[in-house]
This record gives sequence, structure tokens and C-alpha cells, in this order.
Amino acid sequence: MSLGILAGAIGGAVVVLIALFKLMWRVAEPNEALIISGSNHKTEGLGDGMGFRIVTGRGTLVTPGVQAVRKLSLDLNETQLSVECVTHQGIPLKVRGVVIFKVGDDYVSIANAARRFLDQQKLMSERVHIVFAGHLRAIVGGLTVEDMIRDREKLTGQARSACGTEMEKLGLIVDSLQIHEIEDPTGYITNLAAPHAAAVQRDARIAQAEANQRATEAEQQAAARMSEATRDSEILQAGYQAERDRAGAKARQAGPLADAAARQEVVVEETRIAELEAHRKEQQLQASVRKPADAKAYEKRTLAAAERDARILGAEAEAKKTELASAAMATATRVTGEAEAAAAHAKGLAVAEATRAKGLAEAEAIKARAAALAENQEAVVAQQLAEKWPEIVEAGASAFGNVDQMVLLNGADGMAETFAKALTMGGTGLGLARQLLANLSPGARPDGMTPDTAKPAAAPATGIREEITVGDDVS
Repeated sequence: MSLGILAGAIGGAVVVLIALFKLMWRVAEPNEALIISGSNHKTEGLGDGMGFRIVTGRGTLVTPGVQAVRKLSLDLNETQLSVECVTHQGIPLKVRGVVIFKVGDDYVSIANAARRFLDQQKLMSERVHIVFAGHLRAIVGGLTVEDMIRDREKLTGQARSACGTEMEKLGLIVDSLQIHEIEDPTGYITNLAAPHAAAVQRDARIAQAEANQRATEAEQQAAARMSEATRDSEILQAGYQAERDRAGAKARQAGPLADAAARQEVVVEETRIAELEAHRKEQQLQASVRKPADAKAYEKRTLAAAERDARILGAEAEAKKTELASAAMATATRVTGEAEAAAAHAKGLAVAEATRAKGLAEAEAIKARAAALAENQEAVVAQQLAEKWPEIVEAGASAFGNVDQMVLLNGADGMAETFAKALTMGGTGLGLARQLLANLSPGARPDGMTPDTAKPAAAPATGIREEITVGDDVS
């Protein structure tokens, strides 16, 4: 049990030592320097009493809580230059360039940079720009524009030399200084180059004109030589072409003559063959076309004659049939007409007889009524009045139709007396009774005129409306 505890303790101690070692061991990367403060260790190349130690490219032990470790970057940095300057001639210019710098690799430069930029490494570019801007203004002030344009390297060298001492104090070294552009807001550089540009353009145009002239002369000479060569060639070609044409004409004449002779023989032979072929076709036509055509024509004529006879016979039969049908239809029509005439005659006789009987009956009725009226006129009138009494009462009552208000002083007796007066004193009821009596008289006319007077019957009286106005009281 004790051995296990001892082994565990030893293992724990080893783990603690390893962790403590990792915590204390620091390694400087190739592009950085470790600045260890809190010890009096001496650094090569530096004097005593620095108060910090510089480690580059290796590892070192650091006591936690006693020593502090910080890193200083050794990477390249750059700053863009944009400096407004005035030349020795008083011409304003703007110089643009770039400065590439870094912390020096020696311990002195690292120590100087650590003292100045350890906690302000981002301000390093700004400080470098300030240094170079001031020196550039001073250097450009002693130069002319022509010097700066013709020898820009001189400007760069003077700027690096002027800034070298100050950069060493800052612990920095300049890897590269480049002047990219010199801006001329007044146009001095453009005007300075104008005469040279004009001279160059003039020389270029002169050179181009001379070259064009020489080229034109050479082209003309070449064209003349080409024309001479073309003329000689065309003359020779014309002679050769004439000889070829003559030979070709002879050859063409010999050919058509031979062709004509051969063609003549061919035409004679073709004519004989055509005659034989025509005779053969005629014989073939006689055998294969004309005889069959004659036979077919005879057959058609025979069939046509037979068809014609058949149509004639059919037409005659159809005409006979139509004639018989017409006779039968005429007979039927005549019989039907006679029957309808007999029926109409019988109907007319019946209507006439009925009308005659009706007239006789009406005459007998009128005669009987006249006889009855002559024997007992009052009874007949009373009967007629009884039958027409509702109409008479309605006509008498119509006399009161426009009366708005009527006052009766003696009650029901007054009403009966008033109604009686309306019927008897020339009222509508009396007029209707007179008209009825006129109709019942034997000599009465339908239009109300008597035979003796031939005057219209008396018009119905206006009744009580003639005596009573709307709104009057009746006493």
C-alpha cells in the first residue's frame, strides 16, 4: 500500500514538474523577440542595468509571478507616403511613395524599438510617415523639378540618408523606399514636356512623310515595271492565242464536216427505220385497235337501240296509266261535286223553311198579342209592367243618383210619396212605361215612331233632378 502511494506521489510530482516546466518555458518565434523584464540578466551587446532581457530564436525559462514576458514583432511594415512639397523653384508638388521597414535584428535595435513601441506597435507606421514627410519636404525644397524628374534615385538616396540616423534611434531599418509618383497640380511638368513632345511629333511626322514619299516612289517604279511586264506578256499571249484560234478553227471545221457526213448517213438510216416502224404500228393498230373499236361500236349501237325501244314502251305504258288515273280522278271529283251540291241545296231548303216557320210563328205571336191587347189592354199592360217592374224601379231610383243630401219630414210616408212623384210626374219610370206601351201597340215601329204621327216617342223626363239640386232639403 505504501509503494502504491509512493508511486502515485512520484507520478503526481512528475506531472506537476512537467506542467510547471511548460508554464515557465517560453519560445521565441523566428519573426518575434521576447522581452523579459524583472531580472538583471545581462544581454549580449547591451550594458548593465537594462532591467530586461531579450530572447530571439530560442527558448528560455521564465519565473511566473516574478518575470513578465512580452513579444515584439520583427515582421515587415509599410507606410504610404503622400507629402505636399515645394521645389527650389517655388512650384508645389505632391510626392507619393511607400516605405517598407522593420525592427532591426540586432539587440540594440530591438532594445530601442522595445523602449519606444512595445505597447504602441500600431503607431509605428504613423511615426515613420512623420519622419520621412519632414525630410522629404526639406530635400525637395533644395531640388528643381527637372532634377527630380531626371534623377529620382537621387531623391530616394537623400531621403534614406537623411532618415537613417533617426530610424536607428527608433530601432528601425528601412528595407525599401520607392517614389511612385510626382503630382503636378500647376501643370509645370506637362508644359515642360510640351516642347519635347512637339519636337518628337514633328520629327515623327517628317520621318513618316519621307518614308511615305520613298514608298510612293518605289511603288510607282514598281507599278511601271509591272505595267511593262504586263504589256509584253499580253502581246506574247495575243500572238499565241491567235495561233491557237486558227488551229482550233481548222479543227472545229473538220469536226463538223465529219459529223455532218456521219449524221447524213444516220438520218437516212433512221428515216428508213421510221417508215418501217410506222408501217408496223399501222398494222398493229388495225389488229389491236380498229377492229375491237368497230365491234364495240356495233355493240353500243345495238344496246342503244334496245334501250330506246324499252324506254318508248315504258313511256307509252306510263301515259296509258296516267290517262286512266286522270279519268278516275275526274269521275270521283264529279261525283263529289254533285253530292256536295245536293247537300247544300238540302241545307238551304231547311234553313229557308226554318226561317219561314219562325217568321210565321212571330207573326202569329204578334197577331195574338194584338188581339189580346184589343180585348183586354189593361191586363196585358199590367202583365208587361209586372215583368219590367225591376227595370222601372231602377230607372226611377236613378233620379236620386246625384242627390248628396235629402231631408224627409214625415218619415216613410214622405219617402213613398217622393218616389211615387218621381215615377208619375214625367220621371224616368213613366217614360219607360210609355215606351213599353208603345211597343205593345199593334202599329208600333221598332224605332219608337207611330204610324199616324211618324214622330219620335217622347224622350224620358229628367225626373226629380229638374226640381232638386245637390244639397237642397226636400220637404
